[in-house]
Amino acid sequence: MRTPRPSSASYAAIAAALIMLPALSACSTVSGVKGHEGGTSSERTARAIEPSDPLARPTQIGWNSARATRCGFIFNPTQLRSNYLAAERTAGRTPAEMRKIERAYDYTHESVTGIVNDNPSYCNKERTDAIRVDLNRYLSGDYRAKARMPR
Repeated sequence: MRTPRPSSASYAAIAAALIMLPALSACSTVSGVKGHEGGTSSERTARAIEPSDPLARPTQIGWNSARATRCGFIFNPTQLRSNYLAAERTAGRTPAEMRKIERAYDYTHESVTGIVNDNPSYCNKERTDAIRVDLNRYLSGDYRAKARMPR
């Protein structure tokens, strides 16, 4: 049996990701909310983002998806992202808004994943209880920005 060769679409996707990598890393920060282009790189800023901020939802959903993945919750993070983005499109977001929303979600998810994976005692009872509440809301289609985290 032969191993299938990667398609040209696979190579194109990898090339696109490599092209975007410098742009995304150039605008990343380590300590705070990146404003209207980006999301957050820390739990404190994800939790504290104002619900009125247009990027509060993607920031908090990406944050909680990363936390839930780290703590072993059984769900499909890719499907959660897809469902959330579909809900934003259905709400009438423009293509420019969708690009910002996707960048905020992805940046936050990747940044928080890196932070929480380095902490072996991250998944304590208080944290997992808070993650469970928010994750269940998101999985049911309620994407309001009001994520919680024990202080």
